[in-house]
Amino acid sequence: MSVNMGLLNIDTLQERVASGEIETVIAGMTDLYGRLVGKRFEADFFLDAVAREGTHACNYLLTVDMEMEPVAGYEFANWEAGYGDFHLVPDLATLRQASWLEKTALVFCDVVDESDHTFVPLAPRSLLRKQIERALDLELTAQTASELEYYLFRDSYRQAAENEHRSLTAAGWYLEDYHILQGSREEDFNGAVRRELRRSGVPVESTKGEWGRGQHEINIRYAEILKMADRHIVLKQCLKEVAESIGSSVTFMAKFAEDQAGSSCHVHLSLWRGNENAFVGDQQVGGLQCSETLLHFVGGWLQRIPEIMVFLAPTVNSYKRYQAGSWAPTRLAWSLDNRTAGVRVVGAGKSLRLECRVPGADCNPYLVYASLLAAGIDGIRNQTSPPDLFSGDVYATDTIAHVPGSLEEAIQCFEGSDFVRQAFGEEVVNHYLRFFQTEQAAYAKAVTDWERKRYFERI
Repeated sequence: MSVNMGLLNIDTLQERVASGEIETVIAGMTDLYGRLVGKRFEADFFLDAVAREGTHACNYLLTVDMEMEPVAGYEFANWEAGYGDFHLVPDLATLRQASWLEKTALVFCDVVDESDHTFVPLAPRSLLRKQIERALDLELTAQTASELEYYLFRDSYRQAAENEHRSLTAAGWYLEDYHILQGSREEDFNGAVRRELRRSGVPVESTKGEWGRGQHEINIRYAEILKMADRHIVLKQCLKEVAESIGSSVTFMAKFAEDQAGSSCHVHLSLWRGNENAFVGDQQVGGLQCSETLLHFVGGWLQRIPEIMVFLAPTVNSYKRYQAGSWAPTRLAWSLDNRTAGVRVVGAGKSLRLECRVPGADCNPYLVYASLLAAGIDGIRNQTSPPDLFSGDVYATDTIAHVPGSLEEAIQCFEGSDFVRQAFGEEVVNHYLRFFQTEQAAYAKAVTDWERKRYFERI
């Protein structure tokens, strides 16, 4: 089966519009949370105008909170400036059939300044584009893959909301890691997702049960880094909408319940010079044979992850995943094929790669890939040496730095970092600093069920 199945070009789109196979084209971007936002166009109008000229959208989309409320304090867009427009320009290389939706195609857009037609640097896809260019300056390209975990429930999203997300019916009722029987009970959903993704230009490797009740993981084939970030967004949108169509729901929360495993987004990454894996070399480090490029790249990761942690773990919930013995990493070690480490080295030869196990399933892939690429490039340029490869149980050591323990701590690391300002620019850092501070402030004033249960009577 061709991995290009489901991808379209303008000619094939025109043919499918003429035949009535496609009637609607979604032109979308992601906000800072990673949510797909945009417009649905009549397919004829998209072909006549939008494919060539793009469309406009309110610039508040890069400043809103989770409830779509405009947030004060941003320089980019605000009430004083009148909340104007930016331009959405379709990247036609991303045009695809969204096969899980009736007669619908999907295309991702770059966010462009209407005055000078440059990429808006604050947009998540723009951040990744900039880091790709920085890697190209070193004659390097990146191949990546996301491994996403999620929980499936037999309640619809509306039912879950009406029940205040309590007492939900998990699709499985015991830990189902690799279990085929439990997976068979959920194949109405996972099988449909695999088929629809394949038909929509996202080639799937597998799905499998994970270490939670109703928890699964989906693996899609690796690709060039921007293409993989786009695939990641298609994947999440497809899973949510397929779940909606069968009266179920999925969550990509990093930690849905305190007594259940967290959900991760393990990122596999390798660097390439032309057709050669740049991580392959003759350096001997412990039991690993690799290149200096790999050593410096992972050195950059281990040094800079605390400073980019807000991009890897963007919500207050993200940090509840980092618990010893939970399969989530707690310390910044690297190790050979060791799932207790924050960075795992896997593969050999052309498949040699690094797996960063720090990001959660709640991440925005453009921000994760941009920040990990920036940290690795920093390591290469500064020839940063990594610590020794760790062997054993990373959870059991106290000699290795812990990942930041809260969003508040991660914000402080981000704010105080000269590296992130050099890599992303002052404007970008100040914008995202405002975003994460707003998220932290919303949590700080919230009264939770835990507080009512603990203090209502007994305090």
